Amino acid sequence: METLRTYLATLSVADQVSYALRCGTTVGYLRKALSTKPKFDGALALRLDEESNGAVRRSDLRPDIWPEQQEAA
Repeated sequence: METLRTYLATLSVADQVSYALRCGTTVGYLRKALSTKPKFDGALALRLDEESNGAVRRSDLRPDIWPEQQEAA
């Protein structure tokens, strides 16, 4: 969740709204999630990752679905 909090902090309010809409959710839901820490739906975790260009990693949001990938040697 910290990667999501950090990423949102780098965006203007308008960009936060745009990001949330592209992910199929709202800024209000994302802010609430930061305080209540629910398990995101796997599809939402994937969209949050993709729309942030990897800044918010799906493996951080749902490690039970996407375990941390090993660094390539």
